Amino acid sequence: MKFKTLIIIIFIFFFSNNSSAKVENNIVLKVENEIITSFEIKNKILSSLVLANQEVSQSNINRLKKQAVNYLIQQKLKKIELKKYNFKRDQAQLDNYLNSISSNNIDNLKKKFSNNNVDFDLFIDDLDIDLKWQKYIYKVFSKKIEIDEQNISKELENLLRNKSEIEQYRISEIEISLANDVSDKEKILNIENQIKEFGFESAALRFSVSSSSSNKGDLGWLNAKSLNNKIYEIIKNMKEGEVTKPLISANSALFLKLNQKRISKVKNLNINELKANLINKKKNELFNLYSKSLLSKLRNTSLIQYN
Repeated sequence: MKFKTLIIIIFIFFFSNNSSAKVENNIVLKVENEIITSFEIKNKILSSLVLANQEVSQSNINRLKKQAVNYLIQQKLKKIELKKYNFKRDQAQLDNYLNSISSNNIDNLKKKFSNNNVDFDLFIDDLDIDLKWQKYIYKVFSKKIEIDEQNISKELENLLRNKSEIEQYRISEIEISLANDVSDKEKILNIENQIKEFGFESAALRFSVSSSSSNKGDLGWLNAKSLNNKIYEIIKNMKEGEVTKPLISANSALFLKLNQKRISKVKNLNINELKANLINKKKNELFNLYSKSLLSKLRNTSLIQYN
């Protein structure tokens, strides 16, 4: 059975007005030996709505249903792969993330989940998988990521040579994966609505697949010359607080927000800090690339079937 057809069957089974009230906790999908239940799908949708402070309505549920299924398939693939390793739960890291999305009030977040019949423990389990996955990607691919610091130094020298001033932009990003089918338009529209209604930072925390999501998408201060030409030509004409239209690539869409811009005197710049930021930017780009590539491979080689 083709995956698109499978998804349609899930939606009809789980979300139709006539049947949704009757569904308790059925197995909907199998990803290898892992299962996805109707309860998990429902919980993922409701947790997304609660975190985005959106109304729990049928229209909002319908808008998020495919995204929830895709997310849970990805989580099961991660979980299967992570079983090969012995990563322990990092409670301090979990608490830091929960504080960042709850304005340092985790108890209030738990209360919001409870009031909306959302399983908080299930949400924590998914978050734990995501944090372990970040560690896994770093463990597996860090030795393959080679950044030539001499080249970085030369790049900075060329950047600063014969200049008394330099353009800098503080930018945030949201990156989402695309399936290259009709669902992409809906996913992009959803992000645009999230940004309008609840802010760029909230949308980045909940939906961005980039490693910057844990920092609300903030990339820090970037030099104009470190941006690729296409992005620079867009950013330089933007006003502070403005968000770009989605920048579409082969398998993803990128939204950028210009937080601040400034002209800095070269003599006042911290060269070591500039170098470190540039290295981290290049490393994060490679880690994200490896993560997406591995997940794509796992999805293509795993048995995913409707029960």
